[in-house]
Amino acid sequence: MAKQRALLTKTEREQLAGMHGDQRKYEATSRARRRIEEELIEDIRILEEHHPELLDELREVVCENHD
Repeated sequence: MAKQRALLTKTEREQLAGMHGDQRKYEATSRARRRIEEELIEDIRILEEHHPELLDELREVVCENHD
């Protein structure tokens, strides 16, 4: 099975790391922000209503302390 993206594509990860210049970094930041503010909020609403256990799994990953 092909690897799928979560929030960022492989290219966006590279862009955010500064590997493709400042303009590409800015564009990738804008796309990620839009997904967080628009799409992720809707996904969370759906999970709250229809699959709260899966939402708990998401929270564990997102809120976990990554030292």
